[in-house]
Amino acid sequence: MSDEDAILAANAAYYRAFTTADFAAMSRIWADDDVSCIHPGWPVLIGRDAVLESYREILRNPDQDRIDPRNETVMVAGDEARVICVEFVGGAALAATNLFKRIDGAWRLTHHQASPIAALVEEAVSQPSSRRLN
Repeated sequence: MSDEDAILAANAAYYRAFTTADFAAMSRIWADDDVSCIHPGWPVLIGRDAVLESYREILRNPDQDRIDPRNETVMVAGDEARVICVEFVGGAALAATNLFKRIDGAWRLTHHQASPIAALVEEAVSQPSSRRLN
């Protein structure tokens, strides 16, 4: 499996854990150290405990909207990678960035950030699907 495929699989696992409200799976996706997260409208969360507690609360919400990620673009630089995508959540579009680091052979999430898109969604989702840096 190529790095790009493995990163996209890790990214898909993140969204699958979110969609199925599987906190154990969400916990396995995140790295143990040096993690951060910025949910839309939230303050910056730093550290695994703070990040996972935020997901515990979000996943407990039975009315949480489904997240549909689209147009994933992968950028790889050695043992670090990012996935840029558009998240469709409850009728809104968010620009999202997921940063991954290869740890013991597995791609683990180190940062997630999602922000509302000010541009037209059609313009935002017309980007290429993957790219390797270096």
